[in-house]
Amino acid sequence: MKKRSFLLTLKLAALTNLFFATSSIAAFKDVKFELGRALFFDKVLSGNKNISCATCHHPDLASGDAVALSIGEGGSGLGDERVLSFGKRAPRNAPALFNLRLMDDYPIFFDGRVEEVAGSNGFIASPAKDLLPEGLEDILSVQALFPLLSAVEMAGQKGSNEIADAAAKDDKVKAWNIVVNRVKNIDGYMSLFQEVYPSVKSKNDLGIQHIANALAHYEDKGYRAVDSPYDRYKEGDLTALNFEAKKGMKLFYGKAKCSQCHTGKFQTDGKFYNLAIPPVGPGKEKGLGGKEDFGRELVTKKRSDRYKFRTPTLRNVVLTGPWGHNGIFQTLEQVIDHHLNPEESLFNFNFNSFLYLDDEDPGHTVFDMTFVKENILTNHDLPRVELNHQEKGYLIEFLYALTDLNPLPREVLIPESVPSGLPVKD
Repeated sequence: MKKRSFLLTLKLAALTNLFFATSSIAAFKDVKFELGRALFFDKVLSGNKNISCATCHHPDLASGDAVALSIGEGGSGLGDERVLSFGKRAPRNAPALFNLRLMDDYPIFFDGRVEEVAGSNGFIASPAKDLLPEGLEDILSVQALFPLLSAVEMAGQKGSNEIADAAAKDDKVKAWNIVVNRVKNIDGYMSLFQEVYPSVKSKNDLGIQHIANALAHYEDKGYRAVDSPYDRYKEGDLTALNFEAKKGMKLFYGKAKCSQCHTGKFQTDGKFYNLAIPPVGPGKEKGLGGKEDFGRELVTKKRSDRYKFRTPTLRNVVLTGPWGHNGIFQTLEQVIDHHLNPEESLFNFNFNSFLYLDDEDPGHTVFDMTFVKENILTNHDLPRVELNHQEKGYLIEFLYALTDLNPLPREVLIPESVPSGLPVKD
């Protein structure tokens, strides 16, 4: 039986309290948000109509799924109760959605495969290259297109449905068109699209860009984290942080060197680093047996970018575990200890303690090979820092102070039903 860490249990309890906050639901009226919310929870977008965006990015789980490596297509249930019936886990952790549009120069996905090219007057690089449709509003809309094409996320395996077959042939446009055809033949959707987009006068006017823009709007408006104790402190409320959090903030921006990468308003520089994180998971079809994940190198094709992953924002970080691009860390204490001494952490990591070594998951592979670890350590980017137990406690207290105090209530974020009539609940 899987066991939750103490911090994960605490996280879920805190999140439940946050999203049951009492605020005026009636005051929140936004038809584009309602459209995006319906699409976000509607399984009709998936190849086999059995998974939605919300399955791996659920409001009750801090816009993630509370597991290390997501179970998308082929699973049932939600969060750490979700089980894999066939297929394999996703190779990476499901990233949280907080503040993505507010960080407009922030690359999307752990490897940054969707990013605005510097000095390009807004050109967005992506796996679709020149196949992106016109009318996408920004980088957040672009990212919404790609989970639809992933066999382990939403498309399904080749041979199981026509979206999966098109995606397996790398025919992105055909796969997106099939999704559009499904949606435009649902009357409840067309009325919403026509209200939100005046240019959509008939079914023939609906495009995948409209679906992506609505999804991005929901993600933006639904998952903002800008009212933390830290924010209130920065705005002049000197009582917003307690003594321990202030000590932690001083360490964060000083001795602990966290702010070398976790900088700016949302504690991220948006850049890519090799943190020598213990390798687990099915991998990305690279390296030993096709089971390694080379990270940023998969995008840039540069050997110097191997094992580098994007710096995450730390907003709501205490709610968004497990941590790391592969969810290897179950507590914030583990994360901090690894950053302080990556060599010791990597070579002494107890892979048997990893919570997701389930026999029923045929795609899950754990690496415990010395030469792989040595390769990862060769060019890691973490400075050596020494902190005592009390100082680490202060750091964690500061991380708690980055938690938003006024999120939207779950009644706003989760629809009662969706136009397709498919079940909202996983």
